[in-house]
Amino acid sequence: MIGILGAGAFGTALAVALGRSGRAVRLWARDADQVRAMQATRRNAVALPDVDLPETVSVHAEIAEVVPAEALLLCVPMQALAALLDGHTGIDGSCPLVACCKGVDLTSLRGPVALIRDRRPEAVAAILTGPGFAADIARGLPTALTLAATERGAALQDLLSTQTLRLYRTDDIIGAELGGALKNVVAIAAGVVIGAGLGESARAALLTRGYAEMLRLAMALGARPETLAGLSGLGDLVLTCTSAQSRNFRYGAALGQGTVFDPSVTVEGIATARAVLRLAAGLGIDMPVTAMVDALASGRIALNDAIARLMSRPLKQE
Repeated sequence: MIGILGAGAFGTALAVALGRSGRAVRLWARDADQVRAMQATRRNAVALPDVDLPETVSVHAEIAEVVPAEALLLCVPMQALAALLDGHTGIDGSCPLVACCKGVDLTSLRGPVALIRDRRPEAVAAILTGPGFAADIARGLPTALTLAATERGAALQDLLSTQTLRLYRTDDIIGAELGGALKNVVAIAAGVVIGAGLGESARAALLTRGYAEMLRLAMALGARPETLAGLSGLGDLVLTCTSAQSRNFRYGAALGQGTVFDPSVTVEGIATARAVLRLAAGLGIDMPVTAMVDALASGRIALNDAIARLMSRPLKQE
């Protein structure tokens, strides 16, 4: 049995994909009303209203009903991961804990695997990340993701792969974490470019310079460049910078258009930009795209001023 904590879009999509493959899946949601509704309708009316839950998927309101499991997938937002681990002692090291979130914790400046290891040092910790929209995974469309683990990676890869969900394995946890986190920041910037009507050429330039920022920080923290060139880095970057399915891209587009974005939608790149700038400052690394996103998101700078600052930076060799 595979346990999934978090019945948002991604957690539900993974439950559907794994359930369709014949695996027994137990899905936990913190909202008891949501649990009752999903049990009754066999659908997640909020996150994936058009997708039926397979019979192999059960929905639960108590974590004790989900653990122990062959693996426990933690599908909560990055900024909620520490609270989930701190608030539920039933999540222990009896099974592998696989983070399915992207970002950097604002309090500790750590990625999801480091948070798990800090709070559950006895557990096998891993991260599942890469270019996969929940709607595509739930519909059974071909998707490839990265599983980063230093222990039991091959076993987890076999357990979590299906005919439509193909997992590639790496032991570069730092690279996989940072690729998934930093691309959200660049996706916001790409959305700003398109929302402001600056054009596709500007988006291509922004994506390229944003990728250079990702590499600079990730390598300084010990990541391997080939990891950033893979699914969890470049692959995820391309997806989220070019599709309106990305919440980060849509948020950036709203900033570029000067419109209000739905505050109920989680936009991981906002907190990640703030945390990453603190990390980069300690390492003496320049990250102008990230700085622009943070300044725009916090309202410290107007859009025209942000664009002017980026375009007036000193000319240099690529």
